[in-house]
Amino acid sequence: MRTYLDFEKKIAELESKISELKSITSETEDDGDSVSIDDELDTLEAKAQKALSDTYENLTAWQKCQVARHPDRPHSQAYVDALITDFIPLSGDRYYSDDDAILGGVGRFRGRSVVILGHEKGKDTQSRIKHNFGMARPEGYRKAVRLMEMAEKFRMPIITFVDTAGAFPGVGAEERGQAEAIARSTDKCLSLSVPIITLIIGEGGSGGALAIATANEVLMLEHSIYTVASPEAAASILWHDSTRAKDAAENMKITAQDLIELGVIDDIISEPVGGAHRNPEQTIESAGDIIDNRLQILEDLPPEEVRKRRQDKYLDIGKSLH
Repeated sequence: MRTYLDFEKKIAELESKISELKSITSETEDDGDSVSIDDELDTLEAKAQKALSDTYENLTAWQKCQVARHPDRPHSQAYVDALITDFIPLSGDRYYSDDDAILGGVGRFRGRSVVILGHEKGKDTQSRIKHNFGMARPEGYRKAVRLMEMAEKFRMPIITFVDTAGAFPGVGAEERGQAEAIARSTDKCLSLSVPIITLIIGEGGSGGALAIATANEVLMLEHSIYTVASPEAAASILWHDSTRAKDAAENMKITAQDLIELGVIDDIISEPVGGAHRNPEQTIESAGDIIDNRLQILEDLPPEEVRKRRQDKYLDIGKSLH
């Protein structure tokens, strides 16, 4: 059953009527009844498609935030399953434990060996609890550092999928050095001489996202978000009122369209009308094509140039936003 967001009420009503008519059509055909409602069905489908298109052409920042968090939106595991062959998951940070919020491993992407890192939120209640809703602990970022070092040693490009509200803020995570783990992961990204491609597939929240997103190329899906803090957290800080999250979202420049203008990201990947959750296969395939293209360009560069370009990219962001 499809999940509708609060601003999709009109779309939901139209698609509900379409489902009812299709059910009636099926029943009358089974009964041998010659009554046809094809014309009415075509009209409703055209109205539903127009409503969907009009709605998604004019999304506000807060609405994009809701789409980025849609429960049916494809997560990192879906991208790995569709794009990566011979995938071997690798676990543990070799210090404390494994962290299921960070998916990591090696595999093959369109003929080349790659290291994969990604936040995994899970797709149902049980898996969301297992993956801690994509909010990584220190051991997750230390696992990421371990896999980055392996990628450097064996000259494998790194592809990362970002989808997190932020690093886990629990007491245990802080006691085990959450800030230090994030900082070391970010620093490791900057020091590598192999190409790094990042795709923000949903939420890109705070340092929890940046820790594996300090890449040569940062790509964003059309309705994803990338932010220093969640709109709810920002509203609590600025106005001491988390209910003003909508106001925060509108003023924080968190959308892909805002961030490409600011030079923070490098490209926007279009989503199917209605968002990635309506056609995950098309979304993932489009993303794979662009990742492949960007990797081909980076693979032709000398290793030191790959590292220098990445470091210069972030220095230039700081200069342009000063």
